[in-house]
Amino acid sequence: MQLFATLRNAWRIKDIRRKLLFTLAMLLVYRLGSFIPVPGIDPKIVAEILKGGQQGGGLFGLFDVFAGGALSEFSIFAMGIFPYINASIIMQLLQAVIPKFEEWAKEGPEGRKKLTQITRYGTVVLALIQSTGMAFAFRSAITSAWAASGAGYALSLIVIIFSLTAGTAFLMWLGELITDKGIGNGISLIIFSGIVSRIPVVATQIIGLLVAGEIQILQVVLILVLALVVIAGMIYVSEGERRIPVQYAKRVIGRRMYGGASTHIPLKVNQAGVIPVIFATSLLLLPQTIGGFWDNKIINAIANFFRLGSVTGTIFATILIIFFSYFYTAITINPVELADNIRKNGGFIPGIRPGRPTADHIAQILNRITLVGALFLAVVYALPYALQGLVGVQIGIGGTSLLIVIGVALETMKQIESQMLMRHYKGFM
Repeated sequence: MQLFATLRNAWRIKDIRRKLLFTLAMLLVYRLGSFIPVPGIDPKIVAEILKGGQQGGGLFGLFDVFAGGALSEFSIFAMGIFPYINASIIMQLLQAVIPKFEEWAKEGPEGRKKLTQITRYGTVVLALIQSTGMAFAFRSAITSAWAASGAGYALSLIVIIFSLTAGTAFLMWLGELITDKGIGNGISLIIFSGIVSRIPVVATQIIGLLVAGEIQILQVVLILVLALVVIAGMIYVSEGERRIPVQYAKRVIGRRMYGGASTHIPLKVNQAGVIPVIFATSLLLLPQTIGGFWDNKIINAIANFFRLGSVTGTIFATILIIFFSYFYTAITINPVELADNIRKNGGFIPGIRPGRPTADHIAQILNRITLVGALFLAVVYALPYALQGLVGVQIGIGGTSLLIVIGVALETMKQIESQMLMRHYKGFM
């Protein structure tokens, strides 16, 4: 198969092989760290809480999937990378309202370094807040030896808070290291590896239910068919693009003629990739997180209203996915700058005047194809939840997890492919 042939060719190139090995080594460090427990916590009690018997176990069960089982072990990586994702969302939103941040974003590498540094500080602050909530939410799991006295109980809470915060800070550093020296986006790959590590567990649970007669073979087949449809759809849409033709005028410089070539601007249907799904899920988890920490009727009602998988939660997730699809596309592609660059290089879109009309034309096309990509993400996100309600089977890996796994895998394959094409090898596609 072409896929394996390409991977074999990539492995033969020393630079790519080094990056692949580095990425795998860092992900192995992450997986090993998922089994380092936080001091003073009884994992057995944590496991009981995660079964949904108390304190919002359903929410923490979802956290556990994204954290690759680190929460069920209550390891130092129990919070995963969610504080970093939330800090990144806040920073990207602030760039649209704070002129200084917008200026830094346009300054290039130096400006992005400043924004990255602020994001890191924000991650630590959010991690401290979330770890404090988790420490109190799982306070019943603190071992008796630690909680023997008031001072010991307070000390145990402090140790838990700082252990979880340090774990998230380490994951943030690990993700940035993978992005700089490895293959793919480090943060996305950490989430990817966490979800993939839970697939054998979920498969074992489904097989157990099938053997016990609690579910029928038809239900399992429906789940597998849906998974295949989602995979095929993600691949198809991720490769879809609208090509805007661009013609360059002929120019005579000295005795030579330049230009006159025809090319195109490729605009991806799903420009944002899987980022809108990650952002939407992170935001919807906030009210559920608060509801899991404090037993209050109003807070619990709000948390249930936004609960992932519920009708209202799915509707709000759909709205957020569409919003972030447009928001991320607007950040990555500026039609005005694109039109200006075309004009400066002596190019034009046939039938469209240079300047503002060209920018408006590009923006109109971008809005249309972004809507298609956003609606596709929203539908694929909601389908597994609908199927779970239809067949009556609650599986540990839902639409969100499936979208993230497929999206990250495709993006990583594209990065490997670009490395191969630079060295004149045939890619995946």
